[in-house]
Amino acid sequence: MPPLKRLKRAADSSGLSRPAKAPRVASSQLTAAERETFQNPPEDAEPIDLTQSDDEPLELYGSFDSKIVGVRYYNGVVTIGEVVVCKREPSNQYDANAIRVDNVFGIQVGHIPRNVASKLAPYMDTGDIDIEVVISGPKEYYDCPVRINIYGTTNPAGRLALEDRLKNDKLVKAMQLKTTRKQNELQRQAMGLKSGTSAVGLGVPESEITLVDLTETSQVVNLRAPGGDFAQTLAIGEDQLSQMPLAEQPKSIKAKLLPYQLQGLAWLTAKENPTFPKPGSPESVQLWKRDAKGNYNNIGTNITVAKAPNLLSGGILADDMGLGKTLQTISLIMTGGPGNTLIVAPVSVMSNWEQQIKRHVHEKDAPKVLIHHGPTRQTTAEALKEHGIVITSYGTLSSEAAAGGPLSQIEWRRIVLDEGHTIRNTKTKAALAACSLKAQSRWVLTGTPIINNIRDLHSLLKFLRITGGIEQPEVFNMVLGRPLGFNEPRALALLQHLMKDLCLRRLKDMKFVDLKLPAKTEYIHRITFWEDEKKKYDALLSEAQGALQDFQSRKKGPGAEKNRFQSVLERLLRLRQTCNHWTLCKDRITDLLQLLEDNDVVPLNAKNRGLLQQALQLFIESQEECPVCFEAMKSPVITHCKHVFCRPCISKVIEIQGKCPMCRAGLSEDNLVEPAPEKGIEEAEQDNLDRETKSSKTDALLKILQATLNKEGSKVIIFSQWTSFLNVIQRQLDEAGYTYTRIDGSMNATKRDAAMKALDEDPKTRIMLASLAVCSVGLNLVSADTVVLADSWWAPAIEDQAVDRVHRLGQTRETTVWRLVMEGTVEERVLDIQSEKRELVGKAFQEKGKKGEKRKETRMADVMKLLS
Repeated sequence: MPPLKRLKRAADSSGLSRPAKAPRVASSQLTAAERETFQNPPEDAEPIDLTQSDDEPLELYGSFDSKIVGVRYYNGVVTIGEVVVCKREPSNQYDANAIRVDNVFGIQVGHIPRNVASKLAPYMDTGDIDIEVVISGPKEYYDCPVRINIYGTTNPAGRLALEDRLKNDKLVKAMQLKTTRKQNELQRQAMGLKSGTSAVGLGVPESEITLVDLTETSQVVNLRAPGGDFAQTLAIGEDQLSQMPLAEQPKSIKAKLLPYQLQGLAWLTAKENPTFPKPGSPESVQLWKRDAKGNYNNIGTNITVAKAPNLLSGGILADDMGLGKTLQTISLIMTGGPGNTLIVAPVSVMSNWEQQIKRHVHEKDAPKVLIHHGPTRQTTAEALKEHGIVITSYGTLSSEAAAGGPLSQIEWRRIVLDEGHTIRNTKTKAALAACSLKAQSRWVLTGTPIINNIRDLHSLLKFLRITGGIEQPEVFNMVLGRPLGFNEPRALALLQHLMKDLCLRRLKDMKFVDLKLPAKTEYIHRITFWEDEKKKYDALLSEAQGALQDFQSRKKGPGAEKNRFQSVLERLLRLRQTCNHWTLCKDRITDLLQLLEDNDVVPLNAKNRGLLQQALQLFIESQEECPVCFEAMKSPVITHCKHVFCRPCISKVIEIQGKCPMCRAGLSEDNLVEPAPEKGIEEAEQDNLDRETKSSKTDALLKILQATLNKEGSKVIIFSQWTSFLNVIQRQLDEAGYTYTRIDGSMNATKRDAAMKALDEDPKTRIMLASLAVCSVGLNLVSADTVVLADSWWAPAIEDQAVDRVHRLGQTRETTVWRLVMEGTVEERVLDIQSEKRELVGKAFQEKGKKGEKRKETRMADVMKLLS
């Protein structure tokens, strides 16, 4: 939760005055307040912090029976087997150890007894334990029986210490601890570990290197093999997908939809009009089943209600990139009845929607389309309603939601979120704005419904307005997040129910899709350092390991700890750059390291601005999160006190309190430093880089280029996350006499269009240098047939999207992907981290507590793995 909201919540929970006695309610019914909340969830509800994050996993220590007391004072209804949510109330005027209990609708049921709360509260406040509570008996007049489960660290030494404390406080018995310890160990063994693969050397003369030689000495991989795509393993299986009914070809659509696209249209239409199963049916819809009496039971949270709950209208279209999600959605809009549709998309693809509508819809049937973006956008809801389709950006949506603009004043027929994983963090402005919009139907389009962890899916479900309790993050994590971390069959079954019901995902290599795409082959090409490079790398590695040990051994201070950790990350970043070319870190940033460690507030002179920009780049390259919104930073800036935030987040903090939320230093807009402009090759001539000197990686890259370009017509895209490395490569291409083009973040739209035209139309231009972040979204690169990933990105989805810009509908040649990896370095360990992100079921997404500290501990664990 952002610090401002966390502080606000602490201030608002100022103590619980005992409420007037409420009438007792039968446990089989909902109160009026609950029914209203259930049928119409508040659009402006403040996000509740997750009980778990993708940090260190927690494991079960033990359970004990207790009760909820004071239930006669509250209207919260619960039934046997239902999960409930516990929240600390340190400001409660009756008991500083108070633990409040809410049902899944957020309505208070009562409190944990004082004697139990006095023991649990200290552990909860320090984040040492997390508790989950399930109703174990009927709610009576005075109390309600519950079963309390205690979760704690998986660290062996930490567990032993925590076990002793829990035993001394008589919260868990020794025999139960022994049993759960054994069960947890069996679970870990069942999950298993993957071993690495060995490298192979080339062993042939340079002059004789061919593609055959290169492929024989590289490891063939299939990173998205069947079973490796987590979303697809949970969604409808291929056999069932191939048998889905087809819709009729829409008369208003010019393009002839392929069979799988007609199946998609039929599915989209059905999901806008969901119906409940018949009473007594074994089927479930959005986790709701009906018993023989006709009551509605949610199989996720075990609540039962007599009145039909709301079913969401819409879902997640998660087809592989290039399968026509845009065309299928346009077809739905044209056949789904009258009303206004709002499409929210990244700025770079807004115009593509307008072009696709003009291209695919017959002119006589074409809806009136408006791009609602920029200073000339409409200012009234009436003006927007005149257009059948309104296209806007996530930024415009966020700014208008905050100001009560026209987008939020309309009840839309449907809302479509293109690249919908943009809202995967429920606490960002874009996610909050999207969730607050009014609409009959809601759709998420994304080729990557789950990028990092299962919480990504929760945000999408919240936007879709699912009901039954799991829309609450605490309940979602209790029912799905934590148990999925340990592969519990019930949680996996629930997730499969949800995904099969709400998510349609087809992959390009499915037989019935039959795109007739040429094959794609991926290689990991391991490269051995030259002897002098290895010495440089080993020296930097030793230095980084020493900095890590120093960080771990020194006393932790409020500011110094953060700065020393950034010093470790700086050295790690340099290690990764050394794998590309040692001159990228030829001049060690000693001034930067001193700046990070010795100064609290930095005078903003010309030299320090440059150093702060280098420090900011370190945060960006390391994919640090904004400490206000806990999301990947957008429009990042660094303060004069050396803390990094999203520009909109810190501007809001400055407006409200005028102090840095990390160190309380005084702060104004004048104290913010923006990133240095991205340099193209012309501006980088003064960089003091030996571009004419090869490295082992650029040497391997040139061999791949030489062998590939011997094939008539082949073209190559070379991706790197560092434009400085693209500069190095570019100079070596000049020396070798190759004709190339380039796209990076320093180029305006005109230059990008010219680069794309050269790649597409000029037969002499056979190479494109591309910034990975810029080219992962919105470009069609089918003119090329070979991709070289010069370095690995932390999030594999970014790389996958970049590769799919080449291997997509319209590609006529077989595609080859080369991942260049330096043998025995951090680059191999980055691949391991990518593998963990791809296999989400085997990864725990847990741990509550002091969020910043837990995230730091997790980050430190990753750093230790990389530097081992």
